[in-house]
Amino acid sequence: MMRAAQARGHAIWVCEQEHLCWDKNHISARATRLSLTDNDEDWYRAHETAARPLDKFDAVLMRKDPPFDLEYVSSTWLLSEAERQGAKVFNSPRAVRDHNEKFAIAEFAKFTVPSLVSRRMADLQAFIDEHKHTVLKRLDGMGGTGIFVVRHDDPNRNSIVETISVLGSRSVMAQRYIAEIRDGDKRVLLIDGKLAPHCLARIPKAGESRGNLAAGARGVAQPITKRHREIGEALGPVLAKRGLLLVGLDIIGDYLTEVNVTSPTCFREIADQTGFDVAGMFMDALEQRLH
Repeated sequence: MMRAAQARGHAIWVCEQEHLCWDKNHISARATRLSLTDNDEDWYRAHETAARPLDKFDAVLMRKDPPFDLEYVSSTWLLSEAERQGAKVFNSPRAVRDHNEKFAIAEFAKFTVPSLVSRRMADLQAFIDEHKHTVLKRLDGMGGTGIFVVRHDDPNRNSIVETISVLGSRSVMAQRYIAEIRDGDKRVLLIDGKLAPHCLARIPKAGESRGNLAAGARGVAQPITKRHREIGEALGPVLAKRGLLLVGLDIIGDYLTEVNVTSPTCFREIADQTGFDVAGMFMDALEQRLH
C-alpha cells in the first residue's frame, strides 16, 4: 500500500497507537515521514517526526492487527473523533468496531455453515454433539491462533472447551467443520465494494487444519469463482456503504467464515503470482473516495 501511494506522489507518514493524542480539543498524531525502498529486507527510510492534526492529512489508514482489545477500541474512539473534526479515516473506525471479524457473518447467515456464539460450556458441548466435527475459536484472535478442531469423540474435548472458554468466562464461536479446508481458506478481497479478480487460497501444511499464512499455510493465487462472486456481490455494496473500503472475506468451499476489516492482507502474494496490481486497485479506490 505504501509503495503504491509513494509511486503516485503521495507522502507517507506513520504512527503507532501510542502516538495518537486528544489534546486542546484536537486529535493529533506524532508521526514520522517515511520513504519506501524496493528492498524487502531494508524497506524504508525514516525522515522527520512531527505532531500533526489528523485532519491535516489527506487520508488516515488504520492498519492494526487484532487482538481486538480495549486499547484497540480506544484507538477507534480517537479516530472517530478525528472524523468528526474532518479527518478521512479508512476503514471507518465505527464500522471496524461494529464488525467483529468472526461474528460479522451473522448478518449474512445464508452464506455460512451452522454456527454458534456462546460462553456457556454446555452450549458449546451441545453444538459439538450435534455436528460431530467442529471448529472452535475466540472472537478476538487472528492468524489462526487459539483455533481448535474438535470431534465429538475427542478424548481432550472437555479440556478444550474449558480452555478456550476460560471455564465459561469468554465467548467462543463454534462452526461446523468444512472439509474443503484441504483446498485452502480463500481470501477474497473487496475494495470499495468491488471484487479483486484473484483470491489467495491458503492451503494448510501437512497435519494442519488452519488455513492461515501465519500458521504455515501455503498461499496460492487463484481466479475467483462463481460462488465467490455471488457472496462478494451480496456483501460488497453493503459493507462499502458503511465505510469499509477494504474487506477480506474468508471463504472455505462454498461458505463464508469470516469478514476481515482490521488489516486484511494478501495483496503482495496475489500481485507476485498473477501480476494483478491489487495495491493499485486499492489506491484507485482511495483516491476516488478522497475526490
